[in-house]
Amino acid sequence: MAKLAHGPFLRTGWGKFTPGTLALDADTDYPPRESRHQEGSMSDVSRRVLLQTAGMLGVAAATAGTANAQGRPSAEDFIRAAKGARMFDLSFVWNEQSPVLGLNPPYAFALNRTHKMTHEIFGQVPGSRVSWASDIMYFSGQHGAPTIDAIGHIGRDLKLHGGVDAVAATSTPGGIGQSLGIESFPADLMVNRVVFLDVARQVAGGRPDPLPPGFEITGAHLEQTMRAQGVEVRRGDSLLIRTGWGQYFGKDNAKYLGEQSPGPGQDGARFIIDRGVRLAGDDTATFEKRPAAYGKELFSVHMMLLADHGIYIVENANLEALGDAKAHVALLVLTPLRIQGATGSPLRAIALVP
Repeated sequence: MAKLAHGPFLRTGWGKFTPGTLALDADTDYPPRESRHQEGSMSDVSRRVLLQTAGMLGVAAATAGTANAQGRPSAEDFIRAAKGARMFDLSFVWNEQSPVLGLNPPYAFALNRTHKMTHEIFGQVPGSRVSWASDIMYFSGQHGAPTIDAIGHIGRDLKLHGGVDAVAATSTPGGIGQSLGIESFPADLMVNRVVFLDVARQVAGGRPDPLPPGFEITGAHLEQTMRAQGVEVRRGDSLLIRTGWGQYFGKDNAKYLGEQSPGPGQDGARFIIDRGVRLAGDDTATFEKRPAAYGKELFSVHMMLLADHGIYIVENANLEALGDAKAHVALLVLTPLRIQGATGSPLRAIALVP
């Protein structure tokens, strides 16, 4: 067998025989042609991601000794830069004690097979007896820390993003249709420039204290934090906002899930929209301020971002280490599970910083 230079990945070609387009082989475009939106062909996405990642992590394509004829950094340059970056894990450990909003179904986990149960199933001789463990999970797209909302998760007056009829799009148990489920998450957003605005530190005068209960983050707060940090939110960016309430995750779940969590209000949402942000997240259970500051219009920020403008929302992000490091611009890597029709997905999210 030929020695693999990097990683244990082998192509057998059998991916093309799996149902639908959910499994890929080396000749298959990703995402499928029918589910592409603004990201273009995968080759274009790959080039953009390579150049963006290399640039952010400090690879100089023009001067790299192994750059190819088109001036792009080589795969080796790219790998060295990525491996040399500082990595921040933006995920909390998720278990049955993790905070889940009462609006969502409970999470459950159990091992249905243990190594003790399976080590004699095939009856091999001692020294070669295979054993395994397997699990059963009951989870929803809103379980996870962090978790991401699909565009079709929220509607306004029974209309989803793009004016899609919400009833028609969810008329079967098969999930959200009209390419508004999480399986249609754009490939180029899986690796994207992110600006991290530590609003909590800005309000607390540099201390790591969390924002007060019920604190509304306005556009002015986001603008002031951006200026104080010396960064710029650009069109197409992802945006992460620290409220400091991640400190309560798994430690004071009652407070974390309570009706007084801070977050952006409608004015903060307008900043996100006007700046052309494509994905916004924070370290609370609902992303937006609770209770709502606008009378009976509950989850108005969700409606503005998801239903009105097609901007993805990430909740339950672990932003404490990123805040301590003052890493205000990073490369955000997040990969939702590609589950057809799902209203969201748990994430394993990381930020890479030079």
